[in-house]
Amino acid sequence: MAATIRDIREQTGLSLATISKYLNGGNVLPENREKIETAIRDLHYEVNEIARGLVTNKTKTIGMIVYDIESMFSGVLIRHVGDCLRKAGYALLVCDSCNDEKIEADNVRFLINKKVEGMVVIPVSWKEDFLLPTREKKIPVVLMDRSFAVSDFDCVKIDNRTAALRATNHLLGCGHKKIAIIASRVEYTGWERYKGFREAMVQAGLSVPEEYCRIGAHTIEFGHDSMLKLLELPDRPTAVLMTNYETSLGAVMAVNESGFDCPGDISMLGFDDLIMSHVVKPKLCMVVQPMKEMCEKAVELVLTQIDSKEERPPIELSMGTTLRDGNSIKPLQGK
Repeated sequence: MAATIRDIREQTGLSLATISKYLNGGNVLPENREKIETAIRDLHYEVNEIARGLVTNKTKTIGMIVYDIESMFSGVLIRHVGDCLRKAGYALLVCDSCNDEKIEADNVRFLINKKVEGMVVIPVSWKEDFLLPTREKKIPVVLMDRSFAVSDFDCVKIDNRTAALRATNHLLGCGHKKIAIIASRVEYTGWERYKGFREAMVQAGLSVPEEYCRIGAHTIEFGHDSMLKLLELPDRPTAVLMTNYETSLGAVMAVNESGFDCPGDISMLGFDDLIMSHVVKPKLCMVVQPMKEMCEKAVELVLTQIDSKEERPPIELSMGTTLRDGNSIKPLQGK
């Protein structure tokens, strides 16, 4: 039978009030603390974290809402956030929004009811309205990877527009002028990357045919179908920029199925250096996000908010990306 607080009282001779104060994080006399800790070890007493959380309003739990838990990108972020929280003595509760704004709003209410102390959110929505209940409950929130056009919440992300602009410039620098893009219109981040692509093309004095712009869902299926349509064009592009991991994976699958050769027939540049880029041939040139560092900063911000009682303006950390070279781009200089 599991030990109870009354068993600790019998062994220590201390009052239930003193023992309860210690278990709930309060200060007790050093000699009493030593007696209680000895009894806990001897009796193998386990603290009821749920009950203690109801008393102290500190559950040592952070909620994380991701846009799609099937996404490998989401999975890597979950792992890094979980590692950081575990080192800080916190647990992680994950909710999947399934790329659905209603489910996303339900997830916020679910986590509030679970008494999480803070949230890390990779949003589906374009607006922060679904997060307003966290304001009412004074629950700290940090956005990660994706942000809103206007936001009152802390955010850790990359400079998406600049990352896509530099990636496009890399293709231009390799001599490509007929460049297509496969991008997402589901979230603010996808549009920012699309804008970066368009900006680079305008700066280069190049127009982009409408059929070269494949703007749709953040999925493998959309990347696959979009690449097939680009390859079927009478005047097909010489290079394609894929602006997230899922569309990059789908595009690679399409090229492999089509019988076209990369980079001989089509050059490719993708986003996110995950497992795919290490197993496909040729090795893909990729825009690499500092995913581990993003997670560390997000956890740091949410825990700082929990510990601090002072209000401050929202912090937006925009981190840089790197371009990992590969063999998926064919130089076209002189053509």
